[in-house]
Amino acid sequence: MTSSRYMKMRSRKAGLPPGSLVHLGEQRPGGTEIELIQYGAEEFREERRTAIDTCLLAAGRPPVTWVNVEGLGQLEVLEKLGGCFKIHPLVLEDIVSTDQRPKVDDYGDYLYLTLKMLTLEAEGASIRSEQVSIILGNDFVLSFQEGLAGDVFDQLRERLRKGSGRGRALGADYLAYALLDAIVDHYFVILENLAAQVERLEDELVVGPTDRTLRDIYHLKREVLFLLKSIWPLREVVGGLERRGTQFFQQTTALYLRDLHDHTLQVVDTLEVLRESLVGMLDIYLSSMSNRLNGVMKVLTIIATIFMPLTFIAGVYGMNFKLMPELEWPWGYPAVLGIMAAVAGGMVVFFARKRWL
Repeated sequence: MTSSRYMKMRSRKAGLPPGSLVHLGEQRPGGTEIELIQYGAEEFREERRTAIDTCLLAAGRPPVTWVNVEGLGQLEVLEKLGGCFKIHPLVLEDIVSTDQRPKVDDYGDYLYLTLKMLTLEAEGASIRSEQVSIILGNDFVLSFQEGLAGDVFDQLRERLRKGSGRGRALGADYLAYALLDAIVDHYFVILENLAAQVERLEDELVVGPTDRTLRDIYHLKREVLFLLKSIWPLREVVGGLERRGTQFFQQTTALYLRDLHDHTLQVVDTLEVLRESLVGMLDIYLSSMSNRLNGVMKVLTIIATIFMPLTFIAGVYGMNFKLMPELEWPWGYPAVLGIMAAVAGGMVVFFARKRWL
């Protein structure tokens, strides 16, 4: 049974001691894959592995080591990697528990951060969320992804390969910032998609809402609330890094953290605006449906009111009493029809003057 993206199956960890590795979440097809990138200002080395045979902290390595792990199902790989970089068991436990809220923990020798990476599924119908854990040391960065639908780091990899930009000349702290920045920048792609859907729904509300419109509003509202839950704590995480500073971020990188903090604030503000818009659209939809129902009831009431006197007249002459002189008149039937038409016409004119039609 797969776990919901709103609540993981944490009951599987009940009763286990702290630091026990139990993967919570979906399994990546193909198992775990390890991407090793080591670089400096004048050197670059890249390779992919599916297992860890020797410790990656070899002597004489380039100034910065980036280990990117995709897929968290093979726990033995994570244990070996944790032993190689001396990662605390509680950190490894948080890495494989993929329902963590964005946070930052200082373990002295390294910094542990976790956040959500968001991507659009096929045709932009829904949003996929994956947990990304980042460990920043003095000369290394470890990143752990669920690896369900690729990542948003391709441009960063390409810049490192080509040596373009300032990434190769700066240390591991700038690499950690670049990873955070790539994830946050991709949030704007999600926001643009949501904004386009909100505008479409607004047009539908003006032209003529349907039951599908209501379903779409509720779907978008759930997506926005899910995004707020995933992103809201991140602004405090980045803001704390930017305000406090740590031994792991140099002063030059702290300036970029300030810009990253502004981006997270903008994302959260935009989500708040979208949520308010959806709440307003829901009220407009309900008001529109109520007005439509009122219009239908108004037409039916007018029709019923017009036919009430006509029904009375027809009922009087349908009683079949013998001593009703009108029944013997040659022009009785046309006269009654004329009276009925006159009554109906008079009521229509009266309603029109009252602007009830």
